[in-house]
Amino acid sequence: MPEKHDIKPGQSLELLKELHILTRDGRMNQDSRRKLKQVNHLYQFIEPLLKDVQKEHPNVCLVDHGAGKSYLGFILYDLFFKHQDCSSRIFGIETRDELVEKSRDLAKRLDFPGMVFLKQSVAESIESDSLPPRVDVVTALHACNTATDDAIRFALTKKAKFIVLVPCCQAEVAAILKKNKGKALAQNSLTEIWRHPLHTREFGSIVTNVLRCLQLESHGYQVNVTELVGWEHSMKNELIIASYKDLPRRRPTERLNEVIQSLGLEEIAWRFSATHDSSDGDS
Repeated sequence: MPEKHDIKPGQSLELLKELHILTRDGRMNQDSRRKLKQVNHLYQFIEPLLKDVQKEHPNVCLVDHGAGKSYLGFILYDLFFKHQDCSSRIFGIETRDELVEKSRDLAKRLDFPGMVFLKQSVAESIESDSLPPRVDVVTALHACNTATDDAIRFALTKKAKFIVLVPCCQAEVAAILKKNKGKALAQNSLTEIWRHPLHTREFGSIVTNVLRCLQLESHGYQVNVTELVGWEHSMKNELIIASYKDLPRRRPTERLNEVIQSLGLEEIAWRFSATHDSSDGDS
């Protein structure tokens, strides 16, 4: 049987069995315990955000990008929404037909009416009529490579109050650093930071997330970066939480552009666009 501290009070054992976190006889192996710990740990970060939204209005709209089997969406609905008398919605965005259909079937069997699953890419969802014009919370847990950037663009378009990201598989910046390495090495000794291929990949991953944080700050968000779980559970454990505070944009915008220019990343500058309305804060 799973240890008591693994299961949260009121957590549906039937759901955990359906998600294959528990076996049919209620047991849990090391891998499933790791998955449950990771999702429950993330829930601890998201729960206060949901409560904050409900201070303004009772019905929360959350969109989960790259939902996969929708572990996160189901856990959030089970622990937070299922006993509430409201019309909150969790939208799971996923491109794989079989996962979308399985999630729809599971939501129906568990009587989770507020869960909606759409077969769309993150990029397609930005213009989709199936989603509301504004959302409260956007999550993207291990959305691969540029899908995380699409999730950010979605959140900015939908004016989300909170954005929760666990980035994964970031290769685009590293590829550009590699391509320009020969020219850059002759100009600046700091390029030694990414001279070796392993360092290129790691540095590219860090730079990508730095640019994402600056992009969010350039749109008035307060950004916090922390670990989702310990290194023993996942090497992709960086957690970025952005809260819209209407903060000044000028300095992060300038820093964003400076980093892009300093590292020779102009060809993908559009991905981290810092454009904003002239009415936004400028100090």
